[in-house]
Amino acid sequence: MRKTTDDVPGNELVEAGLADLERGEMTVEALLVAVGAPRLRSLGLPVPETTSQPELALYQAVGRRHPEDAHSHYNALIRRLVSYERELERRQFS
Repeated sequence: MRKTTDDVPGNELVEAGLADLERGEMTVEALLVAVGAPRLRSLGLPVPETTSQPELALYQAVGRRHPEDAHSHYNALIRRLVSYERELERRQFS
């Protein structure tokens, strides 16, 4: 049984991404989780296999949503993912 991560910043993105991946939907959230899949799996999250280039797919998806400032939105998403992963690691090793 997985510990709850409701209070971890970025949890809403990861949970939505996991649910979308389970349904086979390649949303921004799903692609974000795919980017972090190796590290998330090592932290115990059940991340399904996905596309071989999730970073590119995520950037393209973000670009469709935010064509004028895709780069900043992409970077913000990656920062949220990294913060989430670091907090999970901190909790596991504390």
